[in-house]
Amino acid sequence: MTAQKRGFLETYIVTDKGFYKKVLLILIPVVLQSCINQGVNMMDTIMVGQLGDAAIAASSQANQFYSLFQIFCMGLSAAGLVLTAQYFGAKDLKTVRRVFDLLLQLVILLGGLFGILTFLFPKQIMAIYVPGKPEIIRLGAQYLRVTALIFIPHGISLVMSNVIRSVGNAKLGLYVSLLSFAVNIGANYVFIFGKLGFPAMGVMGAAVGTLCARIVELIVCAVYLLKIEKVLQYRPTSLFRLPNPELFREFRRLGLPAIISDSLLGFAGTAISMIIGRMSEEVIGAWAIVMVVDRMCSVAIMGATSASGVVVGQTVGEGDFERARKEGWTFFFMSLGLGILAGCLVLLVGEASIGLYNITQGTREVAIIMMEASAIVVCFQAIQSTLSKGVLRGGGDTKFLMVADVLFQWCASIPLGILAGLVWKLDPFWVLIALRIDYFIKSVWLIFRLKSGKWIHKAKKMEENV
Repeated sequence: MTAQKRGFLETYIVTDKGFYKKVLLILIPVVLQSCINQGVNMMDTIMVGQLGDAAIAASSQANQFYSLFQIFCMGLSAAGLVLTAQYFGAKDLKTVRRVFDLLLQLVILLGGLFGILTFLFPKQIMAIYVPGKPEIIRLGAQYLRVTALIFIPHGISLVMSNVIRSVGNAKLGLYVSLLSFAVNIGANYVFIFGKLGFPAMGVMGAAVGTLCARIVELIVCAVYLLKIEKVLQYRPTSLFRLPNPELFREFRRLGLPAIISDSLLGFAGTAISMIIGRMSEEVIGAWAIVMVVDRMCSVAIMGATSASGVVVGQTVGEGDFERARKEGWTFFFMSLGLGILAGCLVLLVGEASIGLYNITQGTREVAIIMMEASAIVVCFQAIQSTLSKGVLRGGGDTKFLMVADVLFQWCASIPLGILAGLVWKLDPFWVLIALRIDYFIKSVWLIFRLKSGKWIHKAKKMEENV
């Protein structure tokens, strides 16, 4: 090995096997879990797709509002991960449990608010996404009525599995997803098409299937956390207690920017859906198909993102900042390879998967065009996701990331997407590129931030009375 190569490895690449074992113990379950979750989404889309273009457009756009809640939950989980991973690295399990209490309190309040709004105003919510399309609004409102019951149980199970992952156990999410997959597919088959003596509920049946799966998820998570899990040893005895002021200040310092950042991501997703919803039904249907394929082909990116946040966060909590910087560069090069792989998979799998849907020829042609754009976008998605939602967030650089999200999503992607899709009426290929232009810009921006080394911010030690 040359001195130059040895110097590169010593500076940028972690070489000990223990690091990669630790990464794989998180990455593999997350990848498998993501595959299952995206498989559920794909089967939902395929089953609903048998009902025609209006049905697939309705369920897709209705799910955009639900996705907004999920992103809020992921923001809460991300805020918690910054703290729980670092405190776990510092071997402060008592504070990890108190952070968990705070996250559960917040997600129950948030889920209740979303549930009330969805139950009372389903048609108004759908009209935001697809104005002037009464059939899609009618079908989407049916879907949302049932969805109102899903927010709280799914929010709790999401937070549970993510906190357990932050202390190094990623298997719970995998087991939950396996069971959820079986329940969701079976319930969808029964309720969408009217089997086993139940009436055919169409689009509403897909929501009922999801509700069944989410309730089962919550039960499994609760049983695992309270009866099986041995590291955290959580008990909900302090769930109704107000958080310690010192802990809340630290949550606000390192966690609140992550919540704001991911919330803005959710609003950006809503804005993108509103842009797409004002285009043709062919584009709306094609977008739903492309997004499913995109997520299926980028599951390894999700795994790398989760692993990088947990591993780097724990290393920062231990106080080994030089090691954390080297781990950051290792995850960057890993994300680069995963992005190229994901782009190739989109091209190989995407067009073949279109044949699974009962859609018009026009929707099929638009989906192929948008799939080609997605193959390019996903390469940059891998870099920015791993660095922003993983490495830098695990290092506590949440304020910087919040500014980057606001700047590039709302000053670049959304305005350019409006111009490309609604004003200039560009080809769907360029519309998708415009809507994801922030991925391209952030990838470069975050590499420079990683190089600066200014992204490490360790959580403050809590007093014994937390």
